Amino acid sequence: MKITDINQHRLAYELDGGYDPTWIPEFTQSTLVVELFEVETDEGITGISATATTPGGYETDDGFLEFLEGMDPYELDAIRTKLNSLNFLGPDPWHIEIALWDIIGKDVGKPIYKLLGGRDRQVPVYASTGEVQPTEERLEYVQNCVDEGIQAVKLRFQSEDPDDDLAVARAVREEFPDLTLMVDANMGWSIRMRGDERRWSQTEALYVATELEEIGGVAWLEEPLPQDQYDRLAELRRNTSIAIAGGESNSGLTPFREYLDHDSLDIYQPDAVFATGIRGGKTVAEMARLHGREFAPHTWSNGLGLAANLHLIAASDSRWCEYPLEPPAWDEQARDFMLESPLTHEDGYISPPNGPGLGVELDWDAIEAAKVDDE
Repeated sequence: MKITDINQHRLAYELDGGYDPTWIPEFTQSTLVVELFEVETDEGITGISATATTPGGYETDDGFLEFLEGMDPYELDAIRTKLNSLNFLGPDPWHIEIALWDIIGKDVGKPIYKLLGGRDRQVPVYASTGEVQPTEERLEYVQNCVDEGIQAVKLRFQSEDPDDDLAVARAVREEFPDLTLMVDANMGWSIRMRGDERRWSQTEALYVATELEEIGGVAWLEEPLPQDQYDRLAELRRNTSIAIAGGESNSGLTPFREYLDHDSLDIYQPDAVFATGIRGGKTVAEMARLHGREFAPHTWSNGLGLAANLHLIAASDSRWCEYPLEPPAWDEQARDFMLESPLTHEDGYISPPNGPGLGVELDWDAIEAAKVDDE
């Protein structure tokens, strides 16, 4: 089997009213823009993947094809070497590897997680918020999650004064004493389109961690410091009992070796789309387990990204699945608009798709409606 072509489609889906993602300072996201890729082969099997992009988008299909044309999708080690070269040159390449796994799974008639030695299992979801909200609005959100059977919620901390965010967390804890909480500071990185990014000092990060210890029931504090400052993360980790999480967008395997060498993290979160691909994510999961650490990949991108990370979760020992949810703008319909059927939890649990490859079907009517005219 040989790779013969790569097709790229830019899609724009209008969100219901928009929301203010904490990773893009002073920006309201009203449109989900996606780059959808199809990798074609000479045996008629097409693999799919998708990644996030800017409103203007990036044309990368010709560049990827120049590196991969004529290669056998099964030659993943050799292909990952080429993807590392592309990563060095600039374009984020890991979503292309996901399409190759989709091809392989379709070729053998098995879901990706089975090819990785995983099993079909129900994984508890945590509702992952996307913005900072006032206390009353966030309490209503959490109540809706609990009513759906969800047992954990991740709050975003990004206020100018961390005490404002801590007040929301205390109110949620008081109202829902048995709910597992996660906190994402989004201090590891940001997309600087409008405003300036907010970064905590070491003292602020330790202060927040200490306050979370008092609040209790907090599974982890995510990205409290810049993602590549391994020593600072290690120092924070030594001085708190709250687990420190990160690594969602650290590209390639080398940063995760650095995290391990420096004892920087308790929980490793590489996203298969943005950080490692599926095989690299599996490697990080194995590295984490060997060092007594946990693995819980980031999933916030789109329906195909969630599907890819669900296969990775099913093939690892991850205890949680991130479930992006910030209605009305960001719900299952918005996230999975290009899929025939959304990937939804049932009473707080979700399983990987069971069809061949990624196991999902594209809704081509929705895709045609969302295509950007000047692609």
